[in-house]
Amino acid sequence: MFHVKHSGLKQRGAFAALTAALLLSGCVSFGGKPPAQLLTLDAAQKVPAGAARVAGGGRTLIVADPEAPRMLDTVRVPVQVAPTSVAYVTKVQWADTPRHLFRRLLAETISASTDRVVLDAGQFSGDGGQRLSGELIAFTIDEASQRAIVTYDAVLTTPAGVALARQRFTASAPVGGKIDAATVGAPLNAAANKVAGDVAAWVAAVKE
Repeated sequence: MFHVKHSGLKQRGAFAALTAALLLSGCVSFGGKPPAQLLTLDAAQKVPAGAARVAGGGRTLIVADPEAPRMLDTVRVPVQVAPTSVAYVTKVQWADTPRHLFRRLLAETISASTDRVVLDAGQFSGDGGQRLSGELIAFTIDEASQRAIVTYDAVLTTPAGVALARQRFTASAPVGGKIDAATVGAPLNAAANKVAGDVAAWVAAVKE
């Protein structure tokens, strides 16, 4: 018959559990330090409060979230430091990913500057209006030129998915001083608004 000393097993078990907990605490972080700033986009052209429009006659436009490369599909702000090298600005991040923020900026700008009734892709369009989609190619700071660059490939299609037009839009704005958390937001917002305004004018001019 073997005699088991329970107190020793309990002590060894408690020690093992404590060791595992200490090891785990060194590998897992329960919440990181929040950034010093959160950035967003502010539309230069806004729909006035109380403005009402009636959808119909093909005036509905569905604005979809643009596609984006993995480098841009993040809340971090990328800096192109070389043709094949990217860094990220510290102590700052976007309130949402740039492609979501840019879609909202596009929708607001088009609504404010055209007669279109703008919906997002999750809303139903009874009259089967056109669809604006595309890809966000650049939403970055270029270190060499010290400029914020926004580039968007826009595609306008019919309700049946037939492409009506495609065009690339790009704009840039100077970074005022050293590239850091305090200087990147305003030029990116300015460049994004320029692109959104150009896209809105293009959408208004394209005929089905």
